[in-house]
Amino acid sequence: MDIQKMMKQVQKMQADMQKTQAGLGEKSVESSVAGGRVTVTANGLGDITAIKIAKDVVDPSDVDMLQDLVLSAVQQVQVKVKELASGEMGKITGGMGLPPGLGF
Repeated sequence: MDIQKMMKQVQKMQADMQKTQAGLGEKSVESSVAGGRVTVTANGLGDITAIKIAKDVVDPSDVDMLQDLVLSAVQQVQVKVKELASGEMGKITGGMGLPPGLGF
C-alpha cells in the first residue's frame, strides 16, 4: 500500500473520530434503578446531565440506601456511555483490528 494513501486514510479516520466524539456530546443515555425511582442521565461523553430521585425513595433514616441507589444508577449509565462510544467508534474503525479504546 502506498504510504501517502495510507496517511490520507489515517487523517480521514482521525477527522471522523473527532467528529464522532463531538457528536457523542449530543447523545444521551439513561439508567434507572429501584423500579425507575432513581434515574441518571448522561451524554455520550460521560457527563452526568441529570439525576432524578422519587420522593418515596428519600428516607432520612436510611441515607445509605439512597446513596447506594444513586451510585448504582451512575455506574450503570457509565457502562451505557462506554458501549455507546465504543459502538460509534467501531463504525469508523470497523474490522481494522484496533485495540479497544484506541482513539477515545
